[in-house]
Amino acid sequence: MAIKRWERKEVKDNSLPVRHKLHVQVGDTVQVIAGKDKGKVTEVVRVINHNSKVLCRDINIKTKHVKGKAEGEAGQIIQIEAPIHSSNVALYSKQQKVASRVGHKVLEDGRKVRYLLKTGEVLDQPGEWKRTAKKEKKDKPKSDS
Repeated sequence: MAIKRWERKEVKDNSLPVRHKLHVQVGDTVQVIAGKDKGKVTEVVRVINHNSKVLCRDINIKTKHVKGKAEGEAGQIIQIEAPIHSSNVALYSKQQKVASRVGHKVLEDGRKVRYLLKTGEVLDQPGEWKRTAKKEKKDKPKSDS
């Protein structure tokens, strides 16, 4: 998603954009807590760190008018999902059907995980996907050219 001219990025001294740490990640189940879609439960599809927005499945649907590309081709009206601010979503427990804020704790084995404050449910097992990616990379035979 390209940034618009009027959406200036906040930058650091070295001109790199400031990336905000968000309480949600891609794949999290969230409940919308503000706006026209308030109360809907959905999944996070994309996280935009520089302006703290998230793109959720079937939330904040906007109508876009698209011109026809070829000559004589008719334009069309499509519906797209627009991002919403991360403060307008709360993490959601599917088992207990309740929205909650997120907490961080360190497990006995030294891993730092996110969990729901209301239910105590651990959201992610960090490092698992990193370990599997490293194993796949090691197992993959090198091709000799």
